[in-house]
Amino acid sequence: MMTRRFLPLLLVAVLAGCSSGVKLSDVPVEDKSGVAVAPQQPTTPDTQSRVQPVQADLATDPRGGPANVARIVYFDYDSFVIKPEAQAIIDAHARYLKANPQRRVSLEGHTDERGGREYNLALGQKRAESVRRAMALLGVQDSQLEAVSFGKEKPAAAGSDEASWAQNRRVEIAYR
Repeated sequence: MMTRRFLPLLLVAVLAGCSSGVKLSDVPVEDKSGVAVAPQQPTTPDTQSRVQPVQADLATDPRGGPANVARIVYFDYDSFVIKPEAQAIIDAHARYLKANPQRRVSLEGHTDERGGREYNLALGQKRAESVRRAMALLGVQDSQLEAVSFGKEKPAAAGSDEASWAQNRRVEIAYR
């Protein structure tokens, strides 16, 4: 009986304690909807371009490499031994690659038309590898060098004479 009398009083006391003095109608409302902004017009006409000129990076030039140095190493018939006269070419390219470690070269081995396809691919690879080893011995990082073979598929000179064959027995140094 006592609890029935105090229960409504307890309920009123709890509700009075939870009440807030802030009225919901007094809360400021912010408008967060988008507002279109008109682009500003320049007050004076600007006729000069603000684009900076582009500097060509010589490192990405496919013709890069040491200036005035040949890019072809020639070989004797059925040989992958580097001739003494080609050593200066390899030295110059090796010095350039050591000074420019971001540059990469593809050493493309070629042969003349004599011999079978597989034989010429293997000989072209041996020629490219011999140039790669020579450059590596001079201090060029192996990651800068790639040796590939084209065999007899990309002749420099058409013809079936010794002059044409001599031009086709080569390694081309191609910068990438």
